[in-house]
Amino acid sequence: MVSLLANSYDRYAKLFNGTHKSHVHSPAEAEALLKFKPFIDSSSLMNDLKEMELTAAKALEYFRSTRHIFLYYEDLIRDPTKLVDVQKFLKVPLMKLTSRQVKIHQGSLTELIWNWDEVNKTLQGTTYESFLGADY
Repeated sequence: MVSLLANSYDRYAKLFNGTHKSHVHSPAEAEALLKFKPFIDSSSLMNDLKEMELTAAKALEYFRSTRHIFLYYEDLIRDPTKLVDVQKFLKVPLMKLTSRQVKIHQGSLTELIWNWDEVNKTLQGTTYESFLGADY
């Protein structure tokens, strides 16, 4: 969610010589985007998360008869060999894959979200509480 909000912000702010970048390829570009700390509307946060969950469930339902695998960004960060699983699933020749992307949001969410205390209070004791301890 933090990355989506930062991406949306940059779409209008155009921090890079008047152009919008959804992915950065240098630490300097990452640093420019990292300066933005999004404000998350805590009054609609629970509904927004539930809506995202429903959207994901609908997508899974639509594609239930299609061969697929689950791959999470966090899994790729923790275990780059997951890309081998993807290549095997796609039945393509195995090769070493690399990315020039630079991770923008790193560390504790307390450092990344402008109104962290509100967000923390909203999610405490809910099914989404596990999101609070995530390290990005």
